[in-house]
Amino acid sequence: MYLEYYNLSQKPFQINTDPAFLWLGEKHKEALATLRYGLYENKSFLVLTGDIGVGKTTVINALLQLFDKKDRIVAIHDPGLEKLDFFNHLADAYGISGNYTSKGKFISAFSKFLLKCHYRGRRVLLIIDEAQLLSHELLEEIRLFSNLEKNGVKLINIFFVGQMEFNEILLRRENKAIRQRISVNYNIEPLTLKETAKYIEFRLSVAGGNRKIFDAGAIREIYRFSHGYPRLINVIADRALLTGYITSVRRIKKGIVRECATELDISRSMLRTGQRNEKKDNEDRKSVRENQGSRLLYLLYPVIVALTVFILYFFSDVILDFFPERILLLLSGIRL
Repeated sequence: MYLEYYNLSQKPFQINTDPAFLWLGEKHKEALATLRYGLYENKSFLVLTGDIGVGKTTVINALLQLFDKKDRIVAIHDPGLEKLDFFNHLADAYGISGNYTSKGKFISAFSKFLLKCHYRGRRVLLIIDEAQLLSHELLEEIRLFSNLEKNGVKLINIFFVGQMEFNEILLRRENKAIRQRISVNYNIEPLTLKETAKYIEFRLSVAGGNRKIFDAGAIREIYRFSHGYPRLINVIADRALLTGYITSVRRIKKGIVRECATELDISRSMLRTGQRNEKKDNEDRKSVRENQGSRLLYLLYPVIVALTVFILYFFSDVILDFFPERILLLLSGIRL
């Protein structure tokens, strides 16, 4: 809707994998260089972690551009599979024919495939996305792939990509064996404010923009909302352009971004609402408990008074043997 209004040839902030929009911040470049080193040195196991929307997919796409077309690369995006399902899915993705009903048959066919690629000079890479979803059993099976080698050369590189909790999974005692085999581990950080500005400017220029549409205040607001996470930058910047078009604003300022942030920040508003509701519920429960306590005391008061009078009247002789008269009078509320 807003393309013609802002003289753009395409949407600059779509959440896609178009290589034309590939832009790397310093942390992304560092991650790419680290992973590239691990792959070229045939380090077998590599790990890339980071929060949702931080740009892990961007780094993966940049990494894949370094490979030759003859190399064999497979990405598993849903690793939450049973063992045999995983083996068959992997075989199908690499073009290995057959339906495998046992681990032994799969490993035999997979080993032959890897050896064939090795002799033909083809590198084999397995990318496991959302690695935090892997079960311990499947993680252990994948670890055993590193035993597949020829003359000391690993026949397959395995690239784990996941959220930061995957690092916690690796630290578990039962995963000690695979943790010791991981040679490259990089945790990617979000963009800085300066990088956020460059990111926005770059994507606008790729989309055909020939002027600065967002002023400095707007970019600061975008950074405040997104915290430097590229996916959130795309979301709010796209929303701001749409709002600017609807309100006939040529230059996006911080007021528009703040308005969009309020509309988009559903989770924060839900959190505040939840906190208010929880506080109110706690206050209501406390009030109910206090009312119940007061009501119980009110109901028991006549019983306590009657019981005291009964004891003093019928057991006065017995009580006098144990308590001085002054104490009894005090207990009865009589002052001397």
